[in-house]
Amino acid sequence: MDPADQSATPDSQPGGDGGAGSAAEAAEPAWVERVAEPRAYGWCDRLSEALLMFMTVVSPWAFGTTSDGAIGVMNSAGCSLGVLLLAKHWLRWRTGYQPPRWGEVAPRPGETALFRPPTRLARWLTRWLAALTALTLGVCLVSALNARSSVVGGVQTFYDRYVPWLPHSYARDLTWEAFWRCLALACFFWATRDWLLGKTAREGGYEELAFVDGVPPPSRPLPQRLSRLLWVLCLNGTLLGIAAIIQRLDGTNKLLWLVRPIYGTADFHFGPFNYRGNGAQYFNLLWPVSLAFWWTLFRASQASRRAGSRIGGEPHLVLLPCVLLQVACPVISASHGGAVITAGLAVGALGILLAANWHTAPVVRLAMMVPFLLGLGLALYLGWSQFQAGFTNAFLDDLGDRIEIYQNSRQMVVDHPVFGMGPGSFPAMYQLYRSNTRQEWASYAHNDWLETLITFGWCGFVPVLLMLVHVFVRWWVRDGIQCRWDLVGMIWLALAGCLFHARFDFPFQVYSLVLLFLVLCCVTCCVARKP
Repeated sequence: MDPADQSATPDSQPGGDGGAGSAAEAAEPAWVERVAEPRAYGWCDRLSEALLMFMTVVSPWAFGTTSDGAIGVMNSAGCSLGVLLLAKHWLRWRTGYQPPRWGEVAPRPGETALFRPPTRLARWLTRWLAALTALTLGVCLVSALNARSSVVGGVQTFYDRYVPWLPHSYARDLTWEAFWRCLALACFFWATRDWLLGKTAREGGYEELAFVDGVPPPSRPLPQRLSRLLWVLCLNGTLLGIAAIIQRLDGTNKLLWLVRPIYGTADFHFGPFNYRGNGAQYFNLLWPVSLAFWWTLFRASQASRRAGSRIGGEPHLVLLPCVLLQVACPVISASHGGAVITAGLAVGALGILLAANWHTAPVVRLAMMVPFLLGLGLALYLGWSQFQAGFTNAFLDDLGDRIEIYQNSRQMVVDHPVFGMGPGSFPAMYQLYRSNTRQEWASYAHNDWLETLITFGWCGFVPVLLMLVHVFVRWWVRDGIQCRWDLVGMIWLALAGCLFHARFDFPFQVYSLVLLFLVLCCVTCCVARKP
């Protein structure tokens, strides 16, 4: 059970002797501190932060984490995060240590508990999400262990011993790869959630009881750990965008001037991504979050009225150019679908900001337009031809080949509706459903919704849908990192844009995109609305 869901221990209550004490103690209750943090716990926590930051930063630079070697490194790092998370839980249980967490609430005058645990609904939602995660991993594991066949070198070998009423796979080796990938990503998600909900030494210190209902003072619009994670995402994405734009303007056919892909010309790639559509999807996931972070810092600076004497004195001044460049990247990538998604996200983001700040001063509402206007100008200057083609031919130029793939793929769903053909089995099994050998042997269905249904079946597809629902409803429960709705609304917008793009492409087949998607999902599962 998550330690944030546990009630405060007697030692964490004022007057830990159960109420007995002198009259002086009753007049001035002494705050009894919790068990001191074990040194081993601190090392595990810091190592967890280092690993999750490593995965977040390196995954897009490792050419999207599409090679077997890069995937192996990320899987090892993700599973290591899972081991560290288990170690942290064991240390909490063994020593009785209860780390201060954002799911807990500082007391009001007259309350007896030092910290109030999360509500029953919050605990129930967390356990429900954990159960869905375990169910999805269980489907992958049982499918691999209960394999119906394997495919090696295009040759399918069937096995006699398998249980037909349990999940099974028709490509055992690929399903094992999918299981280890899902296990690593699940460990990454839960370890990131545990780290984000923890307070730093300063935030959890008893000298800072000025926090009211867990809300930080105006000078700290977001907790330190969440701010660090968002800064890493924004700055890393900006460096990635600069490299991608320079590479596109240079005209080189090598990814990051290092690797020459087997397939596609120079305009088919974008930065470290072999497929420009994946590059556009990455930045469309990132820039709404960067914009929301910039706006949060901008509002905090307006409230505090403490301008710095140098360019870094106001953090939002440093962040704004990052937002502008990230907005332009999907258009410059020449991805037709990416350009359309960017336009839709821009309209939605502007609507969210205006709705959330409608009663502010006109100059503030005018400031909301700045990133969109400057980003649009940069995109039109560097990639007008791609931008025009994106609106003219979006989802049409390649749809002819994809219609053929969709028709063949739907037959795969008809033949295996309940358990699917096994997680990760689509590249091996698609060959059997081509109407003739002249058709292309597709590695992806170019529709992640359809491919998930093909490989997981309804028994695995439904848990995935329920986990996505959790992402969009968790904020309404008032337990967690409290934030304004416009911040979480921008994250929802980025996630929704990726889910829509997944209807026509394959973002969830690329490790780095799934990792960024999970980071944003983790943030939405940690934040909550203000009372």
